[in-house]
Amino acid sequence: MHYIEQLKVGTKLSVRRMADDLFVSEGTAYKAIKEAETLGLVNTKERIGTVRIERKRRGAQNRITFGEVAEIVEGELFGGAAGLDKTLHKLVIGAMELAAMIRYIDTGSLLIVGNREGAHRIALEQGAGVLITGGFGTSDEVTQLANKLGLPIISSKHDTFTVASMINRAMFDRLIRQKVMLVEDIVTYSRPVVTMRLGETAADFYRLSKRTRGSRFPVLDERGRVVGMMTAKDAEGAMDTQLVDKLMSRSPITAAPNIPIASAAHTMAAESIDLLPIVDKNRKLLAAISRSEVLEAMRYTGKQQESGDTFDDLIGAGFEKLLKGPGGDWSCKGRITPQMSGSLGTISEGVLVTLMTQAARSLIRELGKHDHVIESMTSYFVRPVQLESEVVIVPRLLELSRKSAKLEVEVDDPGGLAAKAMLTVQLIDPY
Repeated sequence: MHYIEQLKVGTKLSVRRMADDLFVSEGTAYKAIKEAETLGLVNTKERIGTVRIERKRRGAQNRITFGEVAEIVEGELFGGAAGLDKTLHKLVIGAMELAAMIRYIDTGSLLIVGNREGAHRIALEQGAGVLITGGFGTSDEVTQLANKLGLPIISSKHDTFTVASMINRAMFDRLIRQKVMLVEDIVTYSRPVVTMRLGETAADFYRLSKRTRGSRFPVLDERGRVVGMMTAKDAEGAMDTQLVDKLMSRSPITAAPNIPIASAAHTMAAESIDLLPIVDKNRKLLAAISRSEVLEAMRYTGKQQESGDTFDDLIGAGFEKLLKGPGGDWSCKGRITPQMSGSLGTISEGVLVTLMTQAARSLIRELGKHDHVIESMTSYFVRPVQLESEVVIVPRLLELSRKSAKLEVEVDDPGGLAAKAMLTVQLIDPY
């Protein structure tokens, strides 16, 4: 790992070369590269290989990199591997004369162009990367210039319009993903986790619990893998000399760092646990998060302005909330647009289900602003809803407890009841 960390950004790695340089087996070199990939020190892409990159946290990756572009367009790298980790800020389509093209190319841009070697050279000289479409390559001279400047030259078999669309779609998807907070966004890897080891005793647990005022500790084996969880309940009534190996709860619940916060919160609430170990794919302990940290992160996420519209956002955009009626029911209304149609020219059943779940979520937030996940849903489609018709969606609360809620949702069109759903949701934040 020290060898990998000392490599210059942009250096290509291979298992065989690393094994020869360090006089270790290829298996050891392979494991080191995979662990470095998990830590964000290297990146492996098809047709490009494994390259040393600069470690970045997910929250700092506001723009797409040239390496990610190569992966998106299924590209082949011709030169400039040292620049794969650099970010780009705009795309330039090379469909003009060279003299006019120079005005639009600057440092950090990506020129999308065909088999025009002069344009390739100009782009590199202006500090831009090059994406060659149509499966063409470039000359050895241009390749050497790309290596010297550390600017990638990528070739894709797709045409110019297709690759531009693919990159724009990926950048838009990134905006949407940024509003989905992951576990890795809130954990502090440098903060040590209080743990126990196999071979320790109940007396060790009592001393550790008294010193840290904790009651739940991951148990690690000699390789640092989480093999159990030792809690106050496990130690209750145990003799001081009893080993934690015999007392601990085996097959503990753990989580990967790249899962959404909502998923972690759901797991902790469903299993009634207050500490969740975060592990890599080999179950080696990376960090741990508490239930209070997860809930605080979810509250923070709910206050952030959203970037990028998901399909759910687009479906519910045309609906407005109505004031409560005489019966106290909360509702919303909107018009069924042609984009919501299914194969038979009426509203898609999937869209109708989405509208009903959105209404249910809105009602729960109106009542108590709880974070929650839907556990089950039963829907009834009474009759087809015609396009361009105006519908009113009425959610009603049937039951509310500390951990769950039950609701029914009705969809009414000008002809009366059109659809109905019964939902059960789990409340993540205790009521």
